[in-house]
Amino acid sequence: MTQATAYQPFPNSFKRDLRAGKTLIGCWSSLSNAITTEVLGVAGFDWILLDGEHSPNDVATFIPQLMALKDSPSAPVVRPSSNNEVEIKRLLDAGFYNFLVPFVESVDEAKRAVSATRYPPQGIRGVSVSQRSNRYGTVPDYFKSINEHICVMVQIESRAGVAAARDIAALDGVDCIFVGPSDLAAGLGHLGNAGHPEVQAAIAAVFADAKACGKPTGILAPVEADARRYMAMGATFVAVGSDLGVFRSATQALRDKYAA
Repeated sequence: MTQATAYQPFPNSFKRDLRAGKTLIGCWSSLSNAITTEVLGVAGFDWILLDGEHSPNDVATFIPQLMALKDSPSAPVVRPSSNNEVEIKRLLDAGFYNFLVPFVESVDEAKRAVSATRYPPQGIRGVSVSQRSNRYGTVPDYFKSINEHICVMVQIESRAGVAAARDIAALDGVDCIFVGPSDLAAGLGHLGNAGHPEVQAAIAAVFADAKACGKPTGILAPVEADARRYMAMGATFVAVGSDLGVFRSATQALRDKYAA
């Protein structure tokens, strides 16, 4: 991870680096606040995930956070609440280029996620002539070239997803396979225990399937030992913490210094 000039979303250097196999260290952002997102950007992570699945974010709260990251080297990544083409369309128009689509369990679902991010004939993205992503109609040749700059990562977090992982990874337009360890653990009958051997074996199998298809893998691992183990297993797109987790642990540690 290096300090760099402000992140430029178009062309998409994040997608290029991801597909090249570079190790990209990121942080989850769930506090839904432009100031805290801006502070994360100052830290110089390679990417920041703005979460719309498990936090109170929507398009109206995402846009100020995108603005807060404009002078940051951190690439914004968004997780929509679901694999929904209307929501994805709105997030594209708002200015997101990098998507982590949750709970993908089949090839058809992965195809739908990719299609939602592409203009016809490659996909079904609806056309707005003037929106934030094309700087309100001022980006030359936006409609001709934007499809190739959208990055789609899909999240494997169920037994069905694990079984379909190799076929999903083989799809054109799927740029990365991401494992959600907590939901995967729950789906395998080990809620709250992502370290269970069955869960770890499933994660290793997904990583192997993605590697066989030439696709990078990612994971959320806020415990350092876990993050380093997954990187040793081949993960290159790794979230090593969250704004909420850092805030919670730091405030508790500060209070505990003065506990009676």
